[in-house]
Amino acid sequence: MREQERRDNAAIIVAAGRGHRAGTPLPKQYLDLNGKTILRRTVEQFLAHKDVSLIQVVIHPDDRSLYDETLQGLQLPEPVPGGETRQASVLNGLEALAAKKPTKVLIHDAARPFVSLLDISNVLTKLENYPAALPAVRVADTLKREKDGVVSGTQDREGLWRAQTPQGFDFMTILGAHRQQIGQKLTDDCAVAEASGIPVAIVEGSDNNFKITTKDDVKRAQRMTAAQTLTRMGSGFDVHGFCDGDQVTLCGVSIPHNRSLKGHSDADVALHALTDALLGSMALGDIGQHFPPSDNRWKGADSALFLRKAHDLVCEAGGDIINLDLTIICESPKIGPHSQAMRDNIATLLDLPINRISIKATTTEGLGFTGRKEGIAAQAMVSVRCPE
Repeated sequence: MREQERRDNAAIIVAAGRGHRAGTPLPKQYLDLNGKTILRRTVEQFLAHKDVSLIQVVIHPDDRSLYDETLQGLQLPEPVPGGETRQASVLNGLEALAAKKPTKVLIHDAARPFVSLLDISNVLTKLENYPAALPAVRVADTLKREKDGVVSGTQDREGLWRAQTPQGFDFMTILGAHRQQIGQKLTDDCAVAEASGIPVAIVEGSDNNFKITTKDDVKRAQRMTAAQTLTRMGSGFDVHGFCDGDQVTLCGVSIPHNRSLKGHSDADVALHALTDALLGSMALGDIGQHFPPSDNRWKGADSALFLRKAHDLVCEAGGDIINLDLTIICESPKIGPHSQAMRDNIATLLDLPINRISIKATTTEGLGFTGRKEGIAAQAMVSVRCPE
C-alpha cells in the first residue's frame, strides 16, 4: 500500500450504544476486561495498525467522562456525539471526518475488541478493487424458522454469512450513501451501501472477532483476555532487631511494647518485606536500591513512602496487584489484636480491596533470634497481573 494511501485511511469506532443485553451497570464498551476496557482494547488495535492514520470515536453524549477516563493518554480527535440510531451515529462520525477527506474508511463496533490486525488488513486490501468490503463468517449451523414457539421450517444456509466489522468503504461513496439513506433504520453500513446500489465484496472473517452483546459474551471475553496476561509473583523478607523503646510499628500501626525496632527509617519490618515483594514481582530491584540507608533523606522515614513508591513503580510497569500475603514472625508483641488495623492501612496505601490482603503471625517455638526475642522478621508474597 502506497504511503499516501496509508495516510488517507481512517477508522470510525462506534461506541454510542447502551449495551443493556450485557447485563452490566455501565455501557458494555466501558466494561473492564482484565485491566483494560473493551473500548480501549478496540481503539488500541486500530492505533497499532500501520495503515490506519486517523481514528474517530463516536460516543453517547452522557458518556464523556467515561470516555476521557478509559482513553486517557491516547492521541485522538475530540469524540463525536452519537445519534438516536447506529445509522445516525455513523453519519455523525462520517461528517466529522469529511473535512479531512480520507480516501478509505473503516467502520467498526466498539464492542468487537478482538479484531486482529490481519482482519483490518484484509478489509483494506479488498478495498483496492471494490468500493465496499464486508468481513463475514460462513453460517455453519442449521437455521430454523419459528412460529408460535415451534419450528415452522428449515432455512437453506447455502450462501449465508454472519456479518462483522470493520466494514470498509471508499469514503465519499459511503458518506453519500448515508446522506441518501437518512431515516431508513438500516442495521449496518453495508446495508446502507446495498440500499444505495453499491456492490459489497465479502472478506473471510474470524470467529474471534465476535461482538460482545450478552452476559455469556462478557464471560467469553474475560476468559480470552485472561489468557493474554501473565501472573507474576514476588517475595520479600526482612529482619529488624530490638532496641530500647516503648512501641513497634508494623504495617504502619503503632503497637505498645517494651522494646522498639532498630533501623534507619521507622524500621517497619512488615512494610519493608512487602515493599521488596512488590519490587521483585516486576524485577524492579530491591528496597535498598531505591531507598539506600546511606541516604539521610530516609532517616526516620515513614515506610508507607517506600510501599507507595513500589506500588507506583509496579503500576507504571503495567502491573495490577492481585493479592498479597504477609507473615510476621515474632514471640511478642501479639499481632492478632492489631491485624485488622494493619489490613485496613495496607488497603488504603495500595488501593486494594480488603479481601485481597492477608496478614498472619507465627512464632519459631522459641528457636532462633526471634525465639530469643531479639527482633522481628517478616516475609511477604504478592501476585501481580500484567500484559504478556
